[in-house]
Amino acid sequence: MTTSRTVRQALALVLGLAGFTALTVAQAQTVYRIVGPDGKVTFSDRAPEKVAPGERSSAVSVPDGGTNNSALPFELRQAAQRFPVTLYAGAQCAPCDSARSMLVARGVPFTERTVASNEDLDALKKLSGGTNLPFGTIGGQQLVGYSETEWVQYLDAAGYPKQSQLPSNYRRSAAAPLVAVKPAQPAQAAASKPEARRRVTPATAPSGPTPSNPAGIKF
Repeated sequence: MTTSRTVRQALALVLGLAGFTALTVAQAQTVYRIVGPDGKVTFSDRAPEKVAPGERSSAVSVPDGGTNNSALPFELRQAAQRFPVTLYAGAQCAPCDSARSMLVARGVPFTERTVASNEDLDALKKLSGGTNLPFGTIGGQQLVGYSETEWVQYLDAAGYPKQSQLPSNYRRSAAAPLVAVKPAQPAQAAASKPEARRRVTPATAPSGPTPSNPAGIKF
């Protein structure tokens, strides 16, 4: 009886993951950051149909795995393709460290997004409905906070091997900010400024008589 109930629970978890995958992954793929004319920043999971004058829009990509899974063993590759894992973590966050360590030890390919700035927090709230960390997604399943039992349960249901099967040469992608930081525009060199490029035209000698040259003699 206990075994049958456990199997039914596992199947329910898998069905739940599959049912939410299309909707939630679509939301987690791209977040649009819109800056209004007044400087106010808003986030949306829908691309603006038309950007009003003075507004700026940029996309914040949230990848669904972020790794090249072609070289992974079949079972692991299937799980990573169907239920990609993303971890959203912050600095000096012990539960985040625990979640990361568990995923690494189990050999789960995952993408890590760091949440450090106010813009990151706004984007996280758009994705998860809150700002609690760690926040994770396994396919379409959202996990708020870290409970090893809960995370392991969903990884099992998603089909991830219980023991690491990662190749010895596998390298996980480095963590990246949730909201991409745009590099500052380099300051223009002084020589490139219009004032510096303006040529100084030498004064033309007067052609007629002057107080210092009453005869108007030219040399």
